Amino acid sequence: MRCAGYNNVDLKVAKELGILVVNVPAYSPEAVAEFAVGMLLTIVRKYHKAYNRVREGNFLLDGLTGFNLEGKTIGILGTGKIGLCTGRILSHGFRAKVIGYDPYPNPTAAEENGIKYVSLDELFKTSDVISLHCPLTPETKYIVNEEALKTTKPGLIIVNTSRGALINTSDLIHGLKSGHVGAVGMDVYERESKYFFRDSSNKIIQDDQLSRLVSFHNVFISGHQAFLTQEALSAIARVTVENLRLLEEGSPCSNIVTEG
Repeated sequence: MRCAGYNNVDLKVAKELGILVVNVPAYSPEAVAEFAVGMLLTIVRKYHKAYNRVREGNFLLDGLTGFNLEGKTIGILGTGKIGLCTGRILSHGFRAKVIGYDPYPNPTAAEENGIKYVSLDELFKTSDVISLHCPLTPETKYIVNEEALKTTKPGLIIVNTSRGALINTSDLIHGLKSGHVGAVGMDVYERESKYFFRDSSNKIIQDDQLSRLVSFHNVFISGHQAFLTQEALSAIARVTVENLRLLEEGSPCSNIVTEG
């Protein structure tokens, strides 16, 4: 595989068939982290709306008021390499108060990157912004759901550059319609495989929930492009070739994915 995620692979069946599954676990944490922060800034400062207005000759500032990230509480859900990098950018670069949750914490790395660990409940209750950076597992599926959203601050902003099914889409739409969720940035969607990486501009999108999300003025969606930088593509190619070389030689390969 030329990606980090392997949630679309049945590892049990692969093992039964004697098929080795190998991934590229970390090709450019900075690429995804920078995109997540850029998406957050786009939502907060409404770059996309200003851009479209000016192209039509409209230079009014009405409706473009944003807010500072400095001093805001930003929750990082998942403190792997991408989560740590995102936390560092926001804490060191924007002087935000960055908190984090991970079932497998790395206190030293978190402290170095300006992240303070809290419980999952506290992260949901105190964050002004939540940025998702955890893998999709049975434990994390729909970790953002109706019950969790009920505990969050009104106007919460959510950014997801990880996996679509971390969010229960029905519950998210309900939160947006009620106004409790202030805005959402999504580079992923739980049923994205039918539409992402394809041109459907001349077709009717049959996924009603995706169509509904696109219709919200406070939802910014991109097509799973957070990883897409020159540096990341080079790293993916390099690690993929190295994985193949190690397997062909019968040498140990640390990127073999195992069930569980």
